[in-house]
Amino acid sequence: MNEGVQLSRLTTIGTGGPARFLAEPRSVAELTDALVFAHRRKLPVVTIGLGSNILVPDEGFDGVFLRLRGELATVSVEDTAVIAGGGAPLAVCLHKARAASLGGLEFACAIPGSAGGGVWMNAGAYGGDIAGVLRRALVVDCDGPAWRTPGELGLDYRRSELRHGQVVARAELALRHRPSEAIKATVAELQTLRKEAQPTNRRTFGSVFKNPEHELTAGRMLDACGLRGYRIGGAQISPKHANFIENAGGATTADALALVVAAKRAAHEHFGVTLETEVVMVGDIGSDTSAGSSR
Repeated sequence: MNEGVQLSRLTTIGTGGPARFLAEPRSVAELTDALVFAHRRKLPVVTIGLGSNILVPDEGFDGVFLRLRGELATVSVEDTAVIAGGGAPLAVCLHKARAASLGGLEFACAIPGSAGGGVWMNAGAYGGDIAGVLRRALVVDCDGPAWRTPGELGLDYRRSELRHGQVVARAELALRHRPSEAIKATVAELQTLRKEAQPTNRRTFGSVFKNPEHELTAGRMLDACGLRGYRIGGAQISPKHANFIENAGGATTADALALVVAAKRAAHEHFGVTLETEVVMVGDIGSDTSAGSSR
């Protein structure tokens, strides 16, 4: 258990203060022990995964951050299933699937996160999502591990019913036979689309908002509001895709949050739509992002 680890080094956006504790469990037993440690001290718990899709307060986090290692970050193939530790990058899962000629996970080439994080938020892209391939997940809390089906996880569009302190330690992904060359071709096509449309060579946390039930996506809506390139402090709404916030140099979490508020306000004023954030807000930093909403 490490203390005072600077979280800006572990997040893809590059912001955030120190964590009171950082635990890096390598087994289900060690993960359970870390969760019991936090529970007994009444400390909040957050799993950081690969550091994407998360915003951490600039002043830090008075709790326990988890980063899964060891057997909790391995990937194997059994028949037509990929068995992934919660800390395993989805990119590695896809690589293993392609090597075994197993298709169905190609959409994951656009998701820079872990298998556990993918389950936790039902990550998806290009028409596919984790709910479409997940057989079951091993969820650990301070009472120990338990397997849960997609129905028991409550998977929906970019969300599940899991909460902080409930950690996906393992996921079983049910795939199907497909020639590896066909998988490679699909992945190449999707990666080209992603590089053309998204700021893949910039520091971001991924998509800011979920797409609303509207004819326009969140990105197109914010683009229509004239927000591409809009900057506050060291953070800016990406000039390439308006549903991304970039660290343009020396950004703070406060800068990024100010952009989130400005974007929500603009979408509500121009379209009457209340955008919902996709990024996970740690602590109470998201309490002010409802500005401009109808609630």
